[in-house]
Amino acid sequence: MGEKGAIVRSIQRGVTVAAALIAGLVPAAASTAAPSVVSSARASSRPAPSCTTVATIPVEPVGNVPTGVAVNPRTNRIYVASITPSTGFGQVTVISGNTNTVVATVPVGDSASGVAVNPRTNTIYVTFRSSPSTGAGAVAVISGKTNAVVATVPVSFGPTGIAVNPRTNMIYVANTNQVTHGSKSTVSVISGRTNTVIAAILVSSSPVAIAVNPRTNKIYVISEESNTVQVISGRTNTVVARVRVGFAPVGVAVNPRTKKIYVTFDNIAASLSHNKVLVIGGRTNTVVATVPVSIIPGGTAVNPRTNTIYVVGSPLGVRSGFMLVISGRTSNVTATAPAGGAPFDVAVNPRTRVIYVINDDGNTVVFTCRRG
Repeated sequence: MGEKGAIVRSIQRGVTVAAALIAGLVPAAASTAAPSVVSSARASSRPAPSCTTVATIPVEPVGNVPTGVAVNPRTNRIYVASITPSTGFGQVTVISGNTNTVVATVPVGDSASGVAVNPRTNTIYVTFRSSPSTGAGAVAVISGKTNAVVATVPVSFGPTGIAVNPRTNMIYVANTNQVTHGSKSTVSVISGRTNTVIAAILVSSSPVAIAVNPRTNKIYVISEESNTVQVISGRTNTVVARVRVGFAPVGVAVNPRTKKIYVTFDNIAASLSHNKVLVIGGRTNTVVATVPVSIIPGGTAVNPRTNTIYVVGSPLGVRSGFMLVISGRTSNVTATAPAGGAPFDVAVNPRTRVIYVINDDGNTVVFTCRRG
C-alpha cells in the first residue's frame, strides 16, 4: 500500500490524519470552513437539526491519544480507550454522562484500540496487544460496576474493531494483522458468559471494523484490503454474504430497527474527492443509497430511536474536523458541527440523544442536537 493508502489505514487504527499532515503526505489547506451539506437522496421538508457542544472532556492521563469510544445507555457511562504516545500503553477513561466528568481510569495494556459495551451485563470489552514483541492480541474484560479488569481473553494478531450482541452475550473481534503473521484473517467469537473464544470465523484480509444487529443476529465486518462488507450469521458463525463497497472502507454501524448498515469509506485513490457513506439494506445485502460527504470520513454511529446517523472526519488537508448528521429517513446530510482536531470516532447514547466524538486533540467532545 502506498503513502496515501497508509493514511486510510492509520485512521482505522486510531492514528489520526494529523500525523499524515505533519509528515507532509497530504498538503495542508488554509480553509477550515464547515463542509457543504450534500446528498444523493431527495431533500427533506422537515426542519434541519442544530448541534451544540455542551462539554469538552480531556482523556486521562493528559496527553493520551483516544482510540475508541462506546456508551452504556443504561448506566449513562462513556468509555474512551486511549494510548500514551511515548509508550503505547493503553487505558480506558470512564466518563459520567450525568456530569460530563471523568470518574475512573482503567489500565488495560499495550495499544488499546476498540471498545464495546454490553449494557445488559454492564461489561466493557477493549482490544489491545498483549504481547508487543509478537503482536499477539487480547481483549480486556472490564466490570462496569467496579471499573476493574476482571478477565483477559487471548485472541489473534492485531485486534482492532470489536462489537457485542447483548441478546446473545457474544463478542466479536476483528483480528487485523493475521496476514502479516502468515495466518488467514479471522473474527474471534467470545462467549460473554465464560470469557473464552468459542469460534474463529474466516474472513477476507485485514478485517478492521465490525458492527452487530442484535435483532437479526447478523454481524457486519469491514475488510480493508478486499473492499468488502462481510455478513456473518451469529447462529452458524459463517459468512453468508459479501457486499462490495468503495476503496478502503473505514467504519460501519447498524440500525437494528430499519436493518440498514452504514459504511464510511474514502475513495482516496480517485483524487481524494469521492468520499461517501454507503447505505446497505440488511434484507437484500445490496447498496440502497449513497451519501456524498465533504470530509474524509472515519467513525460512524447510529441512534436507532431517532433513525439518525453520525459521521466524523476532516476535509482533505485540514486538521479541524466535523461531525455530520445524516437522516436515516432520507439519507441526507442535515447538519454539521465542528468537532476539534482530526476527529475519528463517535458514539451515541440513544436514551439521552447525546453524542460523543473523540479527536486527536486528546478530547471527547459532547454534543446535543435538536431540530430547528
